[in-house]
Amino acid sequence: MTIRFPLALVLALGLPAMALADPAMTADSAKGKVLTDAAGMSLYTFDMDKVGKSACTGACATNWPPLAAASSDMASGDWTLITRDGGVRQWAYKGKPLYTFKMDMAKGDQAGDGVKGIWHLARP
Repeated sequence: MTIRFPLALVLALGLPAMALADPAMTADSAKGKVLTDAAGMSLYTFDMDKVGKSACTGACATNWPPLAAASSDMASGDWTLITRDGGVRQWAYKGKPLYTFKMDMAKGDQAGDGVKGIWHLARP
């Protein structure tokens, strides 16, 4: 479990910088730098989303699971949190909600890139 603290608190208490870890990582791929979750699975954005609001619900969210945020997670820098319908929190990067793809089976898979022309690899 990752615990995140506001930068001012980290500096005041002298906590290690790792407490501010991002919810995702950057990885090099054949398609350039991409964002991945902690397990190395590719993250995606959806053209139908609006900044701060997910349009991927129901069957869409089954195929494209949202990058879930714990209730204790806090936004920092380009990493923001949105609240999905139903109250579940989801990570967003620069306001764009992030998702994995159920057809990606292994670390580094990118099967979701370009699906229906509206799903794209998330990039830093």
